[in-house]
Amino acid sequence: MPHAAWAELEAAARRDADARIQEQFTADPDRLTRLTLDVAGLHIDLSKQSWTQAGLKAALALARACEVEGRRAALFNGEEVNLTEGRAVLHPALRAPDGAAFHALGEPVSAEVEAVRAEMKAYAEALRSGNETGASGRPFKTVLHIGIGGSDLGPRLIWDALRPLDPAIDLRFVANIDPRDMAEALIGLDPETTLVIVVSKSFTTQETLLNAQAAKAWLAAALPAEGMAKHFIGVTAAPDKAAAFGCGRTFAFRDWVGGRYSLWSAVSLSCVIGLGWDAFLGFLDGAVDLDRHFLEAPLERNAPVMLALAEIYNVDGLHRPARTVAPYAHALRRLPAFLQQLEMESNGKRVRCDGSPVGRQTCPIVFGEAGTNGQHAFFQQIHQGPQVVPSEFIIVASTNQRTLESPLWANALAQAQALMQGKTEAQARTELIASGASEDEADRLAPHKTFPGNRPSTAILMERLTPQTLGALIALYEHKTFVEGVLWDINSFDQWGVELGKVLAKALLKDVATGTPSADLDPSTADLLRRLTA
Repeated sequence: MPHAAWAELEAAARRDADARIQEQFTADPDRLTRLTLDVAGLHIDLSKQSWTQAGLKAALALARACEVEGRRAALFNGEEVNLTEGRAVLHPALRAPDGAAFHALGEPVSAEVEAVRAEMKAYAEALRSGNETGASGRPFKTVLHIGIGGSDLGPRLIWDALRPLDPAIDLRFVANIDPRDMAEALIGLDPETTLVIVVSKSFTTQETLLNAQAAKAWLAAALPAEGMAKHFIGVTAAPDKAAAFGCGRTFAFRDWVGGRYSLWSAVSLSCVIGLGWDAFLGFLDGAVDLDRHFLEAPLERNAPVMLALAEIYNVDGLHRPARTVAPYAHALRRLPAFLQQLEMESNGKRVRCDGSPVGRQTCPIVFGEAGTNGQHAFFQQIHQGPQVVPSEFIIVASTNQRTLESPLWANALAQAQALMQGKTEAQARTELIASGASEDEADRLAPHKTFPGNRPSTAILMERLTPQTLGALIALYEHKTFVEGVLWDINSFDQWGVELGKVLAKALLKDVATGTPSADLDPSTADLLRRLTA
């Protein structure tokens, strides 16, 4: 662990703690140029972050001391990056163009990726053209996508971001085992024109299998048994289990594809069907552009590295344990939820790769909402609350609703400006006097209308939300998450924290079946179980 580099970063952050961000533009005339990047259709502005020039220098020194470039090479070379599970981590291989030569622990994998992609394309085009039909010979009109976590959030984000307003083939998503979720998804659907795609890496995920059973029963009530298989598709790394469940066809991916990094694979088959192959290929191409940038750009001009360093500076240097993401585009409203899983499941860890305690804060709490909705909810806290919460503004310049574009992104710019500038008590008092308030009234109200300011933000702009810019945006966050894991020296690619609750849930289900709590249950859990089973 590069203790000296960490100590220098923390010392630089202490020195920067009281520095005003706005004043840095005067003190450092090249700040805007140095802290803005144009990458793969994205314009990234980090100039409103809290670091001074010296603070940025310390952050870059930490990245070099932690050997970010070497760890990056190990990722793309297919080395054993996921140390606790003995796996390579090769989501970049899933989006690489045909002819790539990726290896997972020495095994060639690119030909396999290309074969599955070709299979996805052929199936999706046959279904979209009407050549692939259901049991009754009618073309499919709806895809019901069943998954949870990484098998749901990624494809759901893609569909929300890129879907036509009136799609020829609609997509419905089910993740929650609350029966209401399935009931809502099935409203108005015809079993004869509905394709069910069940996505589960292991094909043992309890929530997904329960929902798949419900969907199977719904189909079976309306379709002949011999035609069911045409309506049931599995996407999994365990094709034998999918076939045993009743899936008539299976699309595979491998165990070196992490769930939250799997949207580049057959996991997004439903989106390929709904959007068409060209859109999905554009999505992959945008990510490839970002991959190339991540591999080739020097650290100080490397977008994922710089975003990661800004996060580290805020979290560990300035002790700010939360970050908000505000996409000023309705189509990206699912992005905060997607990033919660990507970042918090990846980096919500308490031990280093060698099993020793990290000894510092790792992943911050990530939350957010589409702008301008968030302005009327939690923005009050980030403007005037005692905690400093760094913000990320995702802004799309052009949409299909041109009359509303300017008010939308003007709000985003104004929020970032207000967070940085703030308003002093003297300014608030002067404004109150100018509006007709008495001096006593101005003295009373001015503290309530004061904004501390000096609150950092990052802006990510794109001209349009296209398959390419969406792919680049997601790959940007993937690589940012990886770099942060390198700096904290944690494994970003396992998720053991998910497992304990799943194991205990299975045990509790046995107690539910008997109606009697086990003797080893704690008093609170036992009492709650009795009340729920009464």
